Order: sequence, then C-alpha cells, then structure tokens
Amino acid sequence: MTTTKSSRFDSIDIVRGAVMVLMALDHVRVFAGVPAGGNTAALFFTRWVTHFCAPAFVFLAGTGAFLHGRKLDDRAALTHFLLTRGAVLVLLELTVCRLSWTFNLDFYNYTVANVLWAIGWSMIALAMLIRLPVSAIAAFGLAIIVGHNLLTRIAPDPWNMPPDQALGWLWQILYVAGEFRLSGTGPKLVILYSIIPWVGVMATGYAFGAVMLQGAQRRRQLCIRIGVAAIAAFLILRGFNIYGDPAQWRSADPERAPLLSFLGTTKYPASLQYLLMTLGPTILVLPALEHARGRLASWLATLGRVPLFYYLLHIPFIHVVAICISLIRTPSATAWLFLNHPMRVPPAPTGYIWSLPMLYAVWICVVFALYWPSRWYAGLKSRRQSRWLEYL
Repeated sequence: MTTTKSSRFDSIDIVRGAVMVLMALDHVRVFAGVPAGGNTAALFFTRWVTHFCAPAFVFLAGTGAFLHGRKLDDRAALTHFLLTRGAVLVLLELTVCRLSWTFNLDFYNYTVANVLWAIGWSMIALAMLIRLPVSAIAAFGLAIIVGHNLLTRIAPDPWNMPPDQALGWLWQILYVAGEFRLSGTGPKLVILYSIIPWVGVMATGYAFGAVMLQGAQRRRQLCIRIGVAAIAAFLILRGFNIYGDPAQWRSADPERAPLLSFLGTTKYPASLQYLLMTLGPTILVLPALEHARGRLASWLATLGRVPLFYYLLHIPFIHVVAICISLIRTPSATAWLFLNHPMRVPPAPTGYIWSLPMLYAVWICVVFALYWPSRWYAGLKSRRQSRWLEYL
C-alpha cells in the first residue's frame, strides 16, 4: 500500500497531477483562440483528452475528503472543513478566477461559474451527506450520475432560457447551465458547470475512498472491476444510443469521422456517457500507478499534492504569456485578451489564432515553469502543519 501516515496515495496524486497538466493544455488552447474541438483528429483530440480533467478532479476531491475525514477522525470537524472549503472555492471562482480569465473589473456584465464553483457547491452538499452510511452516499451519487439525464426531457435549451420564467435562474444553476442576469437586470452570471451532475460525482468519489482503504490486492480488483464496468457501460449505451447523452453520435455532424462523433459526448451538463467515458479509465489506471517510480511520476505527484495552488496560479500565468505573445505577433488583437469572454474565437482577420504546434510548445513551457512554484508550495505544506494551508 503506497500511503503515508496521512493516508496519502501516490496513485491519486499522480492522476491528479496528470489532470493539472492536461488542464493547462485546455486553458492554453482557450487563450490561443483555438476552437474547442473540430472535425479534424488533431483539433478534436486536443480538446477531447482534456475532458478527463473535470471528472477526475471532482471525483478525487471526494475521495480526498473521505481520506481527510479518516485523518481527522471527527465528523463535525470534517463537516466544518467541507462547508468552509466549499465556500472558499465558490468565492475564489467568482473573484480571483474571474479576474484571472479577463484581467478586467467588469463584474456587472460577466462573472463565470467554472469548475471551482461546481466543486465548492458539491463540497457543501457533501458536508450534509457525510452523516449517512458510506453505502447510502454511494447509492445517492450513483443515482444522480445514472438518472440525471432524465431531466433533459423537461429542461429547456440551456442557452435560451426565458428570462421571465419563474425560478429559471435556479434551474440554470442546478442543471441546465447557460447565462442570466440576477433579478432580470442585475449582474450577469455565466454557468458553465451546473451543480447537480457534479454533486453525484463527488458523492461517488467520497464513497470510493472506502475502496482505496482496502488491502492492496482487494483494492486492485475493485478498481479494475469498477473501471471496466464503467467503460463497458459507456460502449453499450453509446454504441446503441440507448440513454445517457442528448447528442446521439449516429445523427451527429456527417462531416465528422464516426470515431470522433462516438467520442463527442456532452460536457455541459456532464452526461452519464461523458462521465462513464472519463471516470472509467481514471479508476482503471489507479492500480497501475501505485508502484510508479521515476522522474515523471515524481513530477506529477508533486503537482497533484497542490492542485488548488496550481489551478489558481496557472490561469493568470497563461493569460500573461498569451498577452506577451500577442504583443509580439499581433499587437492589434491584444485587446481581445481583456474582454469578458476569452473563450470565444478572436475576431477575424487579426491572424491571432495559434497553430497547434505553437499551442503545444507553449503548453509544455507553461507546465515546466509552473512545476517549480508548485514544488516549493508542496514542500511548505509538508513542513508546516497549518489549517490555512489545507485550504490551498
């Protein structure tokens, strides 16, 4: 068993570190102006491979909460930790992360609810759930993951929600996502990560913590069974268009190759098929990483020990890098990097959009540069026992 006295698993840290690396690729892509996906394999897989980030991040946050609770050995203390950390994550999303994405103060016309928003509210929900038996939490989480796509039968188009619909804004926050203005004319909030699917992911991740505490052989068997079962379920549901995703691959864009359509599941809100496609391999790979050694494994584990620190650092760093590159390549397009929605394609014909080789080169340099402050902070956390350091 590859744990420390604090019940830390190297395999979880390595997976989390890989998630951090892939997340940087996706966010470099955003500031590069490269569209999310496409009909060519290179564009499609540049985006697709990053789909593993959010599910693994949320799922393993739940697992980490379970292991942290074992260390605390105090349900009240764990409840307090989840409530406060969840609130901190929501606050960081609406302030620090929002500023990092835009570099402007126009909060009234644009505030985005991204992955930290979903994790924060999921932690707050988990704080209420941990009073239940682990089996009940697992059943609750699985019920949401498996059943939430039934809601799409009553949910309207998420990006065209009637502004005067009663409690429509709450339905957008909970499930369909989209954008709206508070009180009709108030500040605009853009929901990328709706809450309901991710509460289910975190709850199942929390229950999965009990699997990680099994003996090495039993843990390996369970991870393989769960991972294979999830992948098999995805292949069956997707292959026959049975259930679990509003976008049926056989009726997708005819210009896209069948494999790309097959893998093009829905992320907003995260569909059952999307979650099976991403969480299955994530769980399956954990046993193989328990004895991983070498420089790459060490680097990834270091990043995985400080995921929030890395997350908060990487967005503004990539943003600054993008501005520097734009000032050299396309000075006239630099203003785009200060707009309220950098995830849109920059206006043509500025020549701003990066090539894929350039995107990947900048991504590698960004990850390499971020490793060193992450290693410093990981060392600081290991040397100092502080409840404040636990929040970052």
